Amino acid sequence: MVILSGKEVSAQVKSEVQASCREFVSRTGRTPCLAVVLVGDDAASATYVASKGRACEEVGFTHQDHMLPDDTSETALLSLIKTLNEDDHIDGILVQLPLPKHISEKNIIQTIRNDKDVDGLHPTNMGNLLAGEASFVACTPAGIMRILDYYAIDTEGKEVVIIGRSNIVGKPMAALLMQKGRDATVTLCHSKTKNIALHTKRADILIAALGKAQVITEDMIKPGAVVIDVGINRVEDSSKKRGYRLVGDVDYPHIAPHCSAITPVPGGVGPMTIAMLMENTLKAAELHH
Repeated sequence: MVILSGKEVSAQVKSEVQASCREFVSRTGRTPCLAVVLVGDDAASATYVASKGRACEEVGFTHQDHMLPDDTSETALLSLIKTLNEDDHIDGILVQLPLPKHISEKNIIQTIRNDKDVDGLHPTNMGNLLAGEASFVACTPAGIMRILDYYAIDTEGKEVVIIGRSNIVGKPMAALLMQKGRDATVTLCHSKTKNIALHTKRADILIAALGKAQVITEDMIKPGAVVIDVGINRVEDSSKKRGYRLVGDVDYPHIAPHCSAITPVPGGVGPMTIAMLMENTLKAAELHH
């Protein structure tokens, strides 16, 4: 059984981005810049924003962090995005999701310029991805593809089952895997799928993105499968200093011995999401130059 280390792969990606950034700055005289917008005081989201800032500094980017109160109006947020759209010094714009309920995520995402949409969620980028055209790809699916490539896991002719149909993971993941050159046979399951185990048991590659702790159990896995666990869930654990521990959507201790390869949580898909955000921001800078 191979542990698919996102830490290892992300370190390589960031090293490559850092080298390319140095070359870009030398060639153009400008530094790539990422603007991150956070509305509200959600602790987990604030942690993600801070880690993205550190990653920018690590690879040589500049960054702007816009921290807005929870009661920020949709009009005010749209105004900020339009300002960032028009700022030639900003290459990428990322609005941290989820947003407060009084703000329409759809309106916000559609207002971000598609050539600055380093999260890959703008309808133009989603459409180009589905059509097999060049686009910014959502960072988590892009990171999963990079893990598969790094560990030489072939997808051609493989049965791939994705659990979760979000715009952030499930849908773009399916679109990537069905492209020519990837050639997987893709089944996308969701909360309304009847008897999910019927599908997961035949998966050569299983990608779990439900957001529910350890719901994929040993009896749902095909022996020798590759398991990609996108979930990051907090469960109470009094033995830990923080009072909780992080687990994925799959029951790792019981499933891992029966897999050919599996991502750990933490240290699997998570680090790749930020690494691919850095790569997308550099691509945006090249595009604008």
